[in-house]
Amino acid sequence: MQLTLEITLLVLLSLTAIVAWAMNVLGMPGNWLVVALGVATYFLSSSEKSIHVGLVALGIMVAAALIGEALEFVAGALGASRLGASKRSSALAIVGAMTGALVGLFAGSIIPIPIVGQVLGSLLFGSVGAATGAIGGERWAGKNWDESLQVGHAAFWGRLFGTVGKVVCGTLACAIFLFSIWTR
Repeated sequence: MQLTLEITLLVLLSLTAIVAWAMNVLGMPGNWLVVALGVATYFLSSSEKSIHVGLVALGIMVAAALIGEALEFVAGALGASRLGASKRSSALAIVGAMTGALVGLFAGSIIPIPIVGQVLGSLLFGSVGAATGAIGGERWAGKNWDESLQVGHAAFWGRLFGTVGKVVCGTLACAIFLFSIWTR
């Protein structure tokens, strides 16, 4: 009975961590949810238990999440702000990126590779959404099409590279969490 309960808990923790990690593609704080799982596991289980996350593993997870956030912020901010993007453009780029990522999640299901299709669709549509929002914000602020398209181009690449960097760091955090709880 104890072993069945333990395996069920391991599977639930693992699935929760993987879903949290996947949320990064949608522009959500998935890495921090993985860290929160690690913190909860650290505090709710003792080191004598078979399901446990150590302090070193937790520190690496936090570092990976921080680096992921920094990469996402720097990639997103550098491109568009370097070109003089307005605050309105930045806000609309964030809304567009989230909306596009959600649309891409469903549109990506036409790609015949399970899960990968949805991730790629969400990543691509999120980047297009960021570009569309930035262009709309620049046009709303009265800028011409050429300037608006340049800001939109920068927002597209900033979103794409930032999300990829965050997902890579999240992969590390999630892998460390999974390794910690499954090995003993």
